[in-house]
Amino acid sequence: MRILWKLMKWSLAAILLLVLLLLSPVAYVETFCHGERKDNAYKPLIADAAFQRQEANTFLTYPEWHIVYAYDGLAEVLKSGDEYAFDYFSSVRGFWLSTCALTEVADAHGSADSATRMTIHTIGVSFTLEMTLKAIYEETIGHLTALLRGPEKTPQDQVAAGMAIDYAAFLRQTPWYKYPFETQVTKLKAAPITDPIRGWERRFALGTEWSGKIFYAGMIANAVAGTTGAAQLEIRSIVSGLPSADLAAIEGVTVIGENGGNIEIQTPRYDLFTRILVEIAGKGGSIKEIAGNDDIMVSVTEKADQPLQDLPGSVIARVPRDGFESTRLLVALKVADLSTLLRKLPMADPGLEHVFDY
Repeated sequence: MRILWKLMKWSLAAILLLVLLLLSPVAYVETFCHGERKDNAYKPLIADAAFQRQEANTFLTYPEWHIVYAYDGLAEVLKSGDEYAFDYFSSVRGFWLSTCALTEVADAHGSADSATRMTIHTIGVSFTLEMTLKAIYEETIGHLTALLRGPEKTPQDQVAAGMAIDYAAFLRQTPWYKYPFETQVTKLKAAPITDPIRGWERRFALGTEWSGKIFYAGMIANAVAGTTGAAQLEIRSIVSGLPSADLAAIEGVTVIGENGGNIEIQTPRYDLFTRILVEIAGKGGSIKEIAGNDDIMVSVTEKADQPLQDLPGSVIARVPRDGFESTRLLVALKVADLSTLLRKLPMADPGLEHVFDY
């Protein structure tokens, strides 16, 4: 009994230590990363309150996208390497350091409500735990089986590489919990075992991970349905320089009507929104306001030997792009300057990456 009691005490102590470690970045952000709060004095042209969004959210949307970009990096690594080669802890550091910098900037644009901050911290803790567990496993057992396998990838490795690419692309437009993990589990089980060690190890490790995500995704989907509901999938903007007919001809654009001598449009959000704005700017249009705001953040990428010059706005943070040889710059600028930037930079690497839509 005494041995059992000691084991229980050590187990509880280990769990408590893990919880404290996971929560320590949250405590740091909330204690040391806030700046002076300033109210947003801008008077929006978009009158419909349902399509007005808090300006601070353009900055605090990034943490969720950092996770998307982490999977982008993992997919890039798996094109030629194995899971152990991805720098999981660098991705975690990038999440929290960028969140700290962006929290201070967000406070200068009206600050974020407690629900938004809670969401960021929740996904941050979840991301930290997931990356830590993957690092521990992939850099030990996963690394060993990859070495025993040799340079030729197994069918299970190929399923993993294909899933990583598909998952990263999916996340750019759709919440992760809607991803069809069941399809990937089926593919994994159907892949023939050509290497008795690596094949079975990958089938077990990846199958366990993806099956766990199926269960967790169901919980998240139910929680979302029972609380905040699904996120609004469309956004409104004010545009000038193009006639209504030309705007309506762009796929995804719905013209709402004239607004103060400009045109009010409605479009999808997320990755499609960035692509639509690029097309509008390329056709000579100018973006005047987005979701009732006159400030916005974009991300651009640059390589060490090709620094970007004369960007409008100011660089908030530089974040390493894990899995790639370039750096991500988070740039704050006026919406009125956005079209200039979109015409200046191609949507490429290096170049424009994303416009964060609140």
